[in-house]
Amino acid sequence: MCFYKWNHFYVRLLSLHGLFTVTVKIMSVYLVVFIVLTYLIWIKCIYYRHRPTLVKSLQRVVNVLSSREINGDDVRVLIVTAHPDDECMFFAPTIINLVELNADVHLLCLSEGNYYKQGAQRKQELLNSCAVLGIPDSRITLPDDPKAEWSVPLVSSIIVQHMRAHILLFQVLTFDGSGVSGHANHTAIHKAVSALCCSNRLHESYCCLLSLVTVGLLRKYISFLELPFSWLLPSSLRCIVGPQGYRRAKDAMFCHRSQLLWFRYLYITFSRYMFGNTFQMIPQGPTNLKMY
Repeated sequence: MCFYKWNHFYVRLLSLHGLFTVTVKIMSVYLVVFIVLTYLIWIKCIYYRHRPTLVKSLQRVVNVLSSREINGDDVRVLIVTAHPDDECMFFAPTIINLVELNADVHLLCLSEGNYYKQGAQRKQELLNSCAVLGIPDSRITLPDDPKAEWSVPLVSSIIVQHMRAHILLFQVLTFDGSGVSGHANHTAIHKAVSALCCSNRLHESYCCLLSLVTVGLLRKYISFLELPFSWLLPSSLRCIVGPQGYRRAKDAMFCHRSQLLWFRYLYITFSRYMFGNTFQMIPQGPTNLKMY
């Protein structure tokens, strides 16, 4: 009799243990689903709040004290890139946002990408890409390609000449010291723009200089899932796009047919730079930057 009771108790114990295990698994699934849904709702809220936040950031950056919505009369922007396709690979969300605000957006691309003797083709691809993004041909400049090593004085002079021709644009956006991809031409542009910050060739009341923030490898390739990190971290300017903006950025990338190797398709799918950009102000004042 005792053996029967003990066996019955053991069976019930196993049954309860199995029920508990199943319950834990179900609760774990619900918890994962809850976390994922909460994260996606958070991203949705970021998209919803982005527009007014972007306007306030632009007002702060260009010192526009009026409370009215910013338009093209308030914001004039020069985006400085190194090669055709930089404008959509790295700056597409910014360009799309600024164009939607009717800002006066200009592009200065410092080379035609003629390394493989494709200069003419890549120039046309750049024009096609900018047309998709909303920059007209009249606002695109490709100066003579600086040969071999890009010196700081040479690049600085090209940028200053362009800015003076357009009455000192309010904002200049370019790469930071890491150049997003670490490309030497990208970092050379940052050095040149940084040199302008510590020279008397510009006046900060007329122009502010901002650099595109380089993020780590993991953040760089988790697509739109990276946006909450960019939203939480401090920045001077933040630009993001939703599904429609992403499609425009993707269409602009597809204009660069000569560059669409297999790994570019992975970049288009997974890079956070197709969905969002964050910028930091390049500090004004003395620096120990070498001029060479």
